[in-house]
Amino acid sequence: MPTWEAIAASGDVSRAYPEELLSIENYTKGRIKTGDEITAANVEHVKSLLEPIRYEQIVKYGRRLKVAPTTTDVMRLSPWEYTEATLSNAGKARFDAAGNVVTAEGKPWIGGNPFPDPKSGIELFAAQTLSWGRHDAAFYALKISDVNPGGDVAFRYAGGWTELSPVARVSLDPKPYWPMHQDKLRFQSVFFTLPQQFRGTSFLNIWDYDQNTFPLLYGYVAEFRRIRQFPADQRFEPLLPGTTLFLSDAWAAGDPLNTWGNYRIVGRGPFLAGLSGSWNADHPNWEHNTHGGPRNQTFWDSTVELIPEAIVVEAEPVRFPRAPVSKKRVWFDARNQVVVGMVTYDRRGEPYRSFDGAYSLYERGASKVMDGKHPYWSWCHLTCSDIQTGRVTRIEQVRSIEGHNTVANDQSLYDKYLTQAALIRLGAT
Repeated sequence: MPTWEAIAASGDVSRAYPEELLSIENYTKGRIKTGDEITAANVEHVKSLLEPIRYEQIVKYGRRLKVAPTTTDVMRLSPWEYTEATLSNAGKARFDAAGNVVTAEGKPWIGGNPFPDPKSGIELFAAQTLSWGRHDAAFYALKISDVNPGGDVAFRYAGGWTELSPVARVSLDPKPYWPMHQDKLRFQSVFFTLPQQFRGTSFLNIWDYDQNTFPLLYGYVAEFRRIRQFPADQRFEPLLPGTTLFLSDAWAAGDPLNTWGNYRIVGRGPFLAGLSGSWNADHPNWEHNTHGGPRNQTFWDSTVELIPEAIVVEAEPVRFPRAPVSKKRVWFDARNQVVVGMVTYDRRGEPYRSFDGAYSLYERGASKVMDGKHPYWSWCHLTCSDIQTGRVTRIEQVRSIEGHNTVANDQSLYDKYLTQAALIRLGAT
C-alpha cells in the first residue's frame, strides 16, 4: 500500500512504518532515548540522520538537539483544514501543458496537497510552492538575529511576514478561489520595524498562478520614502545587511516552480528534524533560548524527532544565469511533505548555505493558540548558516511586534499588508 494511503486509512503514521523507524531508542538500540540531548559526545550514533552541516555544527561548535518522541498523529503535522483538504482532494491534481498544477477540468488547484503520494521531485516542489505555510493567509511577527563567526550578534531585526492565497483556499471564504484574484497564486510581503535605520523598509511579491512567470517585486525604501519596482529575477541577494536569507530561499521554494528545473529524487531514509515541541509557551512573546558558538548565541535551543522517512530532492536554477547557486538539496518529510532541511551549493558545486527549521502545533498542556476551531500549526524558528563565511542568521516567530500580532486565516491581512498602499502606510508609522 502507498505510504499516504496507509496513513490516511487511520490517521496514524505508525501503520506505515516498522517499529525501528518510529522510535529513536529502537533505531539507536538504546544509545539515545527520548528526552536525551544529541551532543558531540553521542552524535556519531545518529550521524546518518543529519545533513552534514548540522553534524559539523554539533561536533565543532557545540550545537545541541533535544530529542522528542516521533509524532504519529498525522493531524498534528499540518493545519487541520489543509490535511482534511488533502484527504478529500487526493487524486484530483495534474500538470497542464505549461507545467502548472490544475484540476482535471484545467482550473487552478482547489486545496490541500495535490500530490500526497509523490512519485517525482517536481511533485514535492509543486506542493510546497503552491502553499508555503499551509494556511490561506498568515501573518508572522518575527525577530531576526545575525551572528558573526566570533559568536556576537552583529545585526538584530524585527518585523513581519505576510502570505495570502487567492486560490486553493480551505479556510477562508470564498472557497476555493477569491474571484477577483483567481489568476494569482500568492500575495506576500515582508516589512521591518527595527533597527531604526531600516524602519519601514518593506517588500511586496505578487505571484501569478502561471509558474513560468516571475512575481512582481515592489519595495518601499525608507530612506527615499517611495516605492520602486525591483528586477523580477533579483532573488539571490540578502534582504537586509548581514542576513544570509534570500527571497529565493523562502520555504525552500521562493521562486516560481518552473524557473528551477532538473528536479530529481536523490535519496530516501530516516532523518532528524523539528516537528513538535518547538513552541515556547513559557515565554510571553514565544521567544526562544540560544546556545552554542563562542558566546552561546549562535543556535536555537531545538527539539527534534525521528522522522521515519525523508525524501531528498535536488533542483537547479535553470532561469537564473547569474545565480550564485548551482543547485539546492531539500529534505521533505514523507509523512506530510513538509520541508525539514535544505542545503544550497555554489557555482563550483561546494556547499554554500544550510537551512533547518522547526514546526509545532501551538498546544502544550493547558496552553494553546487557536486557529479557528483547531490549535494553530506553524513554523517556530529557522537557522540559516552561511557555511563559507561562518555567519548564522536566526529567525523566530513571536507573538507580537509593536502591535502587529501573529495570526492565521484573516482576510483583512490583504488590506493591512499586501498592497502598495499598505507598504506606504507601514513606512510612515
